[in-house]
Amino acid sequence: MPEASQEGTSTSQPEAEPKAAAENGVEPGGEPGSELEAMRQALATAEDNARTQRDLYLRAAAELDNVRKRAQRDIENAHRYAIEGLAAELLPVRDGLELGIRNGATADARTLLEGQEATLKLLDRTFEKFSVKQLDPAGQRFDPSLHEAVLMQESGAAAPNTVLQVVQPGYELKGRLLRPARVIVAKGAGA
Repeated sequence: MPEASQEGTSTSQPEAEPKAAAENGVEPGGEPGSELEAMRQALATAEDNARTQRDLYLRAAAELDNVRKRAQRDIENAHRYAIEGLAAELLPVRDGLELGIRNGATADARTLLEGQEATLKLLDRTFEKFSVKQLDPAGQRFDPSLHEAVLMQESGAAAPNTVLQVVQPGYELKGRLLRPARVIVAKGAGA
């Protein structure tokens, strides 16, 4: 009988050991606290990683906001000062016209004409620099999207619906119409 009691005692002891080991952070058959310590280290690493990722996110969000504000400011400046280059190029043209007016009373006609021609050349260079092209449709077929007919005139020499004369030239900027050419258009006899 004593043997039976020893067997009963030995059987109950192994069952109690895992409970006590688990409560103390010891795995059955493992070193005390090693798994708990590993979990604590993993948690600390995960928290550090989360802090780092949050910091990176906040920095990226701030940088994106700065880029957006900078782009908005650049767009506003582009709209505000879009014609700055053109205006700077037109200043010598204005100066030439002003000089002609100031000297108009004392200068002879030939000198004034030369001054006007020089001023017109300055203006033409400015237009060329900014891709402003003059439309001179004389002899071309009338195109209502580019020309404005001010008069229809009979002509035996020109085909109907062709431009006989340009009253005022038109202008386009990089292929976009700024002002249509004002023209006199040929019409057929009896039309």
